[in-house]
Amino acid sequence: MNTKDTIPFLDLATMHIELEQELTEVFKRALRTAGFIGGPMVEEFEHAFAEFCGTKYCVGVGSGTDALRFALMAAGVKSGDVVITVPNTFIATTEAISQAGAEPRFVDIDERTYNMDPAKVREYLEGSCTVDDRLGVVIDNKSGKPVTAIVPVHLYGQMADMDSLVELAEQYKLIVIEDACQAHGAQYFSKKENRWRTAGSMGRAAAFSFYPGKNLGACGEAGAVTTNEEGLAQKSRMLRDHGQTKKYHHALEGYNGRLDAIQAGILQVKLKYLPQWTEMRRTAASRYRELISAMGNDKVTVSCEPEWSRCVYHLFVVRVENRDELIKQLASTGIGTGIHYPIPLHLQNAYVGLGYKTGDFPITEKVAAEILSLPMYPHLRGDQQSGVVRELTKSVVTEGPSLMEPKIA
Repeated sequence: MNTKDTIPFLDLATMHIELEQELTEVFKRALRTAGFIGGPMVEEFEHAFAEFCGTKYCVGVGSGTDALRFALMAAGVKSGDVVITVPNTFIATTEAISQAGAEPRFVDIDERTYNMDPAKVREYLEGSCTVDDRLGVVIDNKSGKPVTAIVPVHLYGQMADMDSLVELAEQYKLIVIEDACQAHGAQYFSKKENRWRTAGSMGRAAAFSFYPGKNLGACGEAGAVTTNEEGLAQKSRMLRDHGQTKKYHHALEGYNGRLDAIQAGILQVKLKYLPQWTEMRRTAASRYRELISAMGNDKVTVSCEPEWSRCVYHLFVVRVENRDELIKQLASTGIGTGIHYPIPLHLQNAYVGLGYKTGDFPITEKVAAEILSLPMYPHLRGDQQSGVVRELTKSVVTEGPSLMEPKIA
């Protein structure tokens, strides 16, 4: 493959070049009004994004980590609590839990979707916890701490099985906070409600990241909390702004986690194009599936999209056994790839104190050793994808057990 045919893992330049005039106007507006922090541009974006997610409120903040931390705290998670999440995610998920004063407790994932497995949540609650009927709380047997919340991560742009998780949360009186940092516009068909629901609208609150590489990305750091609860939204606003109810009136200790007006204006411009970009991603994902299926090589597993899901493909991931060799071979032909994520959180040095060990979450560990993210972005061309799969075909081993795509009925 020639240099001119290089296929990057992520192309952020093309969309910004196309929107250059509109984005430049945002900067000019901020310069002319000197409105750099808060103000109309932030409020306009908050209103638009809440409507996009199907929620009553959106609170713009400084990052996705801020968003998850503030959402947890505003929902009532406090120091000494235990929060259930997955080890197959970026560390920001657990950082937010820890920074809210709580302790993360992991459960394994569903091998078909790479998201939180409701059956494993139930197994943990029934086998590793005790319900204190007198206090009406669930106690983690290992630590003696109360379990108060679940943070499902909508990984790679696909929502977790929310009906099942919400049902468990209601049964055990737990808070659900969605980590929707990779799932802008993703949808889930709720059989319970007989309708499609959008990421960010099914828990008590949700956290979004607008890091530049996200499906809806700022030109810097940014995030948001979405919720249908006025009180939760109001507390999130206080937390982002030093605990202020108004200037110099501090109801609580907060943080400096505000959303810059310029970033909000940029997000407002891009939000208009997000549905179109999402369809382009979904088209590219379908094309990948067709091309990989045509390979006739059962040593490549593609991600599974259940019938109840409308994935927005923040990433397009495959699983292969000879991943490290494959990455080098693809790179030698000018094809960029990524790994999300190579070391599960329960095996990271940062969480040695939690007492987990290799083998505790076998599905996560298996997936982490095989996962590979292929180039994925709205402007990815069909001929580029053909080139990726052609090189993939040359590189993937043909010996060994099958890694056929798992199915969901």
